[in-house]
Amino acid sequence: MTMRTRSLGTTGPQVSALGLGCMGMSALYGEADRAEGIATIHAALEAGVTLLDTGDFYGMGHNELLIGEALRTAPAARREQAQISVKFGALRDPDGGWSGYDGRPGAVKNFAAYSLQRLGVDHIDVYRIARLDPDVPIEETVGAIAELVEKGYVRHIGLSEVGAETIRRAAATAPIADLQIEYALISRGIEESILPVTRELGISITAYGVLSRGLISGHFTADRKLAANDFRAYSPRFQGDNLQHNLDLVEALRKVAEQKGVSVAQIAIAWVLAQGEDIVPLIGARTRERLAESLGALDVVLDAADLAAIEGAVPADAAAGDRYSAAAMAHLDSER
Repeated sequence: MTMRTRSLGTTGPQVSALGLGCMGMSALYGEADRAEGIATIHAALEAGVTLLDTGDFYGMGHNELLIGEALRTAPAARREQAQISVKFGALRDPDGGWSGYDGRPGAVKNFAAYSLQRLGVDHIDVYRIARLDPDVPIEETVGAIAELVEKGYVRHIGLSEVGAETIRRAAATAPIADLQIEYALISRGIEESILPVTRELGISITAYGVLSRGLISGHFTADRKLAANDFRAYSPRFQGDNLQHNLDLVEALRKVAEQKGVSVAQIAIAWVLAQGEDIVPLIGARTRERLAESLGALDVVLDAADLAAIEGAVPADAAAGDRYSAAAMAHLDSER
């Protein structure tokens, strides 16, 4: 495996061709193993992964503390190569509930202060609000991050799950490095209007959900029992007939992967990598085993025939069910 690099937009840093999304090490996918999470981050850094993605609300700060511990215990050279992307703004309650988003300038700076402390760093490489606050113009939120950039607390400004109009308004306010948004074989909503705008403006994509929360990893089965604190237990794509339909797509993809001599996860990640040098997939591996499998996608070369076969197995808009619940979808500016 050779770890390639890609640039986060025309204004952002060089990062590894694959990033590590650390959310599942703390929240939303059932019980997590802290020691294995730290070991997985160490293994990712050792393999040449430089981009670590988190959110200050993942486990109500747990994930940032986890990354901070992993960085403190990593070899100095590996620690220094790490670039941290942080999402902020989601409001939680002690029961784990969600109560909206806060993009006010004062809140932006408050969230950043706590993240810097939990992570144990003097700056955040990419900082972004997790979802658009409908009560605060994006110009105000981005302007506050720009002030943090001027003071050296943030290096680059990112966006998350916003639509084309919001992207344009944000980019007119300050340089934007990248847009973090879901993009996978069965989540291709960005292709029509969002991706053309980011490419026009020189903004890259950090693609999360490239394995659709494990649904198209090749490891998920219809009889799998999900814990009550597992997000997928309530996700439309994992429910009833939707689940079986989507797993049928996975089996069609498996045939293509087997002909290529790779795993389902590897061909799904390789497909995202093949969509452009401006796209950096985030792999959500929680264990070293899954990390190693995902990194193998870097060695998968897809030619025109391969891409056509993948498209035939999993056409655009083939998935059954929305990617979030109706309530969560209502918060997605990218879907409007």
